[in-house]
Amino acid sequence: MQDILKTAQSWLSDFFEPKVKQEVQHLIDNDQEELKERFYKNLEFGTGGMRGIMGVGTNRINKYTLGKNTQGLSNYLKKQYPNEELKVVIAYDCRHNSDTLARTVAEVFSANGIKVFLFSELRTTPELSFSVRYLGCHAGIVLTASHNPPEYNGYKVYWTDGGQIVPPQDGEIIDEINAINFEDVNFKANNELIELIDKEVDEAFFEASVKNGSFGAEGKDDFKIVFTSIHGTSITAIPEVLKRAGYKNVTIIEEQATPDGNFPTVESPNPEEPEALQMALERAEEIGADMVVGTDPDSDRLGIAVRNLEGALELLNGNQTMVLMTKFLLDQYQKKGFKGNEFVATTIVSTPMVKKVAEGYAVECKTSLTGFKWIGKMIKDFPDSHFIGGGEESFGYMVGDFVRDKDAVTSTLLACEIASQAKANGSSFFKELINCYVQFGFYKEKLISLTKKGISGAEEIKQMLKEFKENPVQSVQGSPVVWVEDYNTSIAKNVQTGEEKVLHLPKSNVLIYETADGTRVAARPSGTEPKVKFYITTNAKLEKAADYKMVNSQLDAKIAGIIAELNLGQ
Repeated sequence: MQDILKTAQSWLSDFFEPKVKQEVQHLIDNDQEELKERFYKNLEFGTGGMRGIMGVGTNRINKYTLGKNTQGLSNYLKKQYPNEELKVVIAYDCRHNSDTLARTVAEVFSANGIKVFLFSELRTTPELSFSVRYLGCHAGIVLTASHNPPEYNGYKVYWTDGGQIVPPQDGEIIDEINAINFEDVNFKANNELIELIDKEVDEAFFEASVKNGSFGAEGKDDFKIVFTSIHGTSITAIPEVLKRAGYKNVTIIEEQATPDGNFPTVESPNPEEPEALQMALERAEEIGADMVVGTDPDSDRLGIAVRNLEGALELLNGNQTMVLMTKFLLDQYQKKGFKGNEFVATTIVSTPMVKKVAEGYAVECKTSLTGFKWIGKMIKDFPDSHFIGGGEESFGYMVGDFVRDKDAVTSTLLACEIASQAKANGSSFFKELINCYVQFGFYKEKLISLTKKGISGAEEIKQMLKEFKENPVQSVQGSPVVWVEDYNTSIAKNVQTGEEKVLHLPKSNVLIYETADGTRVAARPSGTEPKVKFYITTNAKLEKAADYKMVNSQLDAKIAGIIAELNLGQ
């Protein structure tokens, strides 16, 4: 506690604003527990950049923590590009303080002699990723906490390729940040170096989104879409992109169309949560819409609902959406003729079905750690290969490489193209997904996500993962465990034969058990939220589409059994 107190007292110097000093002194005098939460560590970069609760302290998002990040990044840029005119681009989302924090970040860059392109208003994360290369920048920043609760904000860093920073670069930048004190941050803006941007970049991004997400789908005049931005940034892009692609029957949920960091109509602005799309689903039923699309605050994740076999709207999970998107893209490439250097991408906790689909087209499927920064890195690491598309189970997908992060804007258009064409052919998005299951195997997944907040929560998550490793699972629903993949040690071991394989991915706190029947159970801490996540995937053969309901029920029962057997119930 003495170290925490010492850190907090350093925030009482005259460098910090009077109201900040006053709040710190109040915590020192009156609230030791809250003081500990705010100062026991520095905020860290996770799978989606740096996210945290806004407020005073080293473990909070504020002017000083982001200023220090930006100063460290400025120092790093100068070392990496000593003889160049440095340029960065900054975007921000709908969250409280995002606009003022973005301005602060711009001012610190400018104070260090770096040219800044700052979006004049909120914009999507995919547009920020696109704009890095479009404007020829050395780096990009977006102020967002994605789908986290309203009290959060965040800071994501992109590099010259438009992708998020990855090792060893992220570690080198963190070393630069850690090498300086708060008092080293230069907040004295050079406003001549800050240029506001908007329509020109918007136009280029819309054009690229339509080009990459359109495939000449038929039936657009007869295809009804209900769209909700859930109070986020996608309202600035998705309606316009759909319009330019020829979709006229788009109903926007007006109650959720105004950007609002309180997210007043939902408990969580996360399209992974069914409740977040409830308003759109109700409207869709009223007007007989074919599809519902909802996106998270920074518009990198999308959730969709489509008509099932009974004609009712059914929410799909991220694995289902990415499977059909990948198959559709592969079909389009197959029509033109594969060149042999194409690949698709997925992550270690996403459905194995993506790999099965890719194998069906004799196309390589590359697998990465969780987080789209790793998929972006693949594109950079394999310049002679052609990236078709890729995604992860957490409702993210990327079409082509013009954006180097998950992109709900272009993915929304792609989903509409698939569904509109299917309807025109007398089929549907849902029926096409079932056809996939018949062709490649019926894979079904379930995510168990447990929230554990604060210092005690972090310890609890650490202990849960430790026990999951030290008390290894022997079998799952009667099927013996064959492989144990430990990404902390980079070793996959066949517990039946003793065979070991090296996992050629960076070390990560992920453990995966795979049984003889192909069931997989993975565990990892979230890189962006105070959560521990368990991913269950199982599969069965689907002989014909008519057997879908029966096999679906069997897989549901199996997943319920796994949850009970492993004591993962919430």
